[in-house]
Amino acid sequence: MKLLTVCLLAITGALSASAQRDFLTTDEVEKVKDAQEPNERLKLYVLFARQRMDQLQQLLAKDKKGRTAQARELLSDYSSIIDAIDTVSDDALKRHVAVAEGTAAVAAAEKRFLGQLQNISDNPPGDAGLYEIALKEAIAATSDSMELAQDDPSKRTAELVADADKEKKTVKSITRAEDSRGKTADEIEADNVKQSKIDAQVAGKPKRKPPTLYRPGEVHTDPQ
Repeated sequence: MKLLTVCLLAITGALSASAQRDFLTTDEVEKVKDAQEPNERLKLYVLFARQRMDQLQQLLAKDKKGRTAQARELLSDYSSIIDAIDTVSDDALKRHVAVAEGTAAVAAAEKRFLGQLQNISDNPPGDAGLYEIALKEAIAATSDSMELAQDDPSKRTAELVADADKEKKTVKSITRAEDSRGKTADEIEADNVKQSKIDAQVAGKPKRKPPTLYRPGEVHTDPQ
C-alpha cells in the first residue's frame, strides 16, 4: 500500500511539473522581456522556432529509442512559439505599430518550417504515430500563422479593432445584466441613464496616449 502511494505521488508530481513547464527556457524568457520592440520580438520568436525545428530534425534523423516524448515536447513548444508570434503581431497592429519587418521575417521562416513539417508527415518515421497529433497541430498552427502574415495589415488591423470593440460590448452587456438582477424596471432605467451619461463623458475626453514599447530614455530612430 505504501509503495502504491509513493508511485501515485510520483506520477502526480510528474504530471504537475509537465503542466507547469513553460515552452520557453528561462534564458529565452529574459531575452523576450528585453526585446521591447515588436519587430525585434517577432524575429526573436522566429529564432526560437527555428531552434526547435532544428532540434526536431536532428532527433528524427536517428532511430533512437525513447525519442517520442522529446519529439512531442519539441512540436508542442514549437506550436506555442508560433501562437506567440501571432499574439505579438496582433497586439502591435492593434496599437498601430508597424511590423512589416518582423512579419517578413516570420513569413519567410514559416514557409521553410511548413515544408519541414510536411516532409515529416509525408515520410513518417516508424514511431510517428506516437506524436502524430502534435505534428498535425504544428502544421495547422504554421499554416494559420502564414495566412495571417500574408493578410493586408490595414484590413487585419480593422478586424482586430472591431473584434476588440465587440468583446468589450459583450462584456459590458453581461455585466449590466448581472447588475440588473433583482432590480425594478425603474431602477434599471435609472442605471442605464447614468451609464449613458458616463459613456458620453468618456467619449468627449481626449484619447490617452498609447503606451510606448520603448524603455525610459530610449528614442526611436528610423533606419536610414
